Amino acid sequence: MAENTPETPAGEPRKFELPPGYDGLAEARRLLRSIRAGSLATLDASGAPFASLINVATAFDGAPLLLMSGLSAHTQYLLKDPRASILLAESGKGDPLAHPRLTVSGTARQLEGEERLAARTRFLARHPKSALYADFGDFSFWRLEVDKAHLNGGFAKAASYTGSGLLLDVSGATALAEAEAGALAHMNEDHAEALALYAEKLCGAPKGRWRASGLDPEGMDLALGDETARLVFPSPLSGPDELRNVLVALASQARV
Repeated sequence: MAENTPETPAGEPRKFELPPGYDGLAEARRLLRSIRAGSLATLDASGAPFASLINVATAFDGAPLLLMSGLSAHTQYLLKDPRASILLAESGKGDPLAHPRLTVSGTARQLEGEERLAARTRFLARHPKSALYADFGDFSFWRLEVDKAHLNGGFAKAASYTGSGLLLDVSGATALAEAEAGALAHMNEDHAEALALYAEKLCGAPKGRWRASGLDPEGMDLALGDETARLVFPSPLSGPDELRNVLVALASQARV
């Protein structure tokens, strides 16, 4: 069962079934992987809510990654109270509320050492221009440890998820994670045509020189300037051999 926003008099969220054929979890994960910027809500010194705009990338398991200046108000607030939420909204023509959006809530954690290096790689692949300041002394990388998430996909398409239900269990995909950097470089250097086919034919994205910006067990993130697309694999992968076979099959499918 899924939960929607309105509450009953007893204070319990009302529950309803999602429309037949609508995969709310897949939609939530698509938004998580494809939206490049969102509204970050933190708590100021008095406990009042404070909203700001931030760029967002995702870790291998889907957790939001942030790059923030220590001089910004939201970073100062997180250092005192790490509770936060991020709204990731898809834009488009017409009523803004007709488009899907996802709110993820949890605890923000500043990254150090190997975790920082991994976050830096994934974040800069999504936001290349951030390389201009990512290594400034006052900037740091953060990860939102997701406790819960709420999807509003439009009318009668609301659902709530736990953090563990939204994020991927990547414990069996170590080989794929280790191969990610090499696989992305190979695709971008040698298979630009295939990337364009994935984006245009399978994802319905505009024409252009697309590049691969991220990889995880469920799919590949594609980027063209400020445009993004999400190539979803037929089933979750665990290693580079599976990845190679799936990408070849998807390229053949796109050429039909």
